[in-house]
Amino acid sequence: MNTKEAIRIAESKKLDLVKVAPNSKPPVCRIMNYGKYKYAQAKKEKESRKKQKVISVKEIRMTPNIEEHDLGVKAKNASKFLADGDRVKVVIRFRGRELGHMDVGRDVLMQFAELTSEHAEIDKYPTVEGRNMIMFLTPKK
Repeated sequence: MNTKEAIRIAESKKLDLVKVAPNSKPPVCRIMNYGKYKYAQAKKEKESRKKQKVISVKEIRMTPNIEEHDLGVKAKNASKFLADGDRVKVVIRFRGRELGHMDVGRDVLMQFAELTSEHAEIDKYPTVEGRNMIMFLTPKK
């Protein structure tokens, strides 16, 4: 159809002429209410975003010489995060002479995993990255 004729028909129906496939030969156009179309697309996109669950990573920092009670408090907070469906990154920061006792940090992380075992499973076992030892926990399904 001729472009001028398509525009005339669209104006007579008080609608818009919208290019649907501008790269095809010849370009494909459609007569529609563009404002209504945009509104429907935005509504559909908003609805699809509502159904998505955003998983964030919460971080808990400790030192290798953490006391028993403090470890329990941190584990309780991690359990809350896991219950909400978030992943938890547990970091032990080593300073000075503590760097020579990495095994103590690994023991603390495994004890932490044991305390949160009701709500979590280990996603990534403890690994050393620079001065930190890192472990990831994910919520149980």
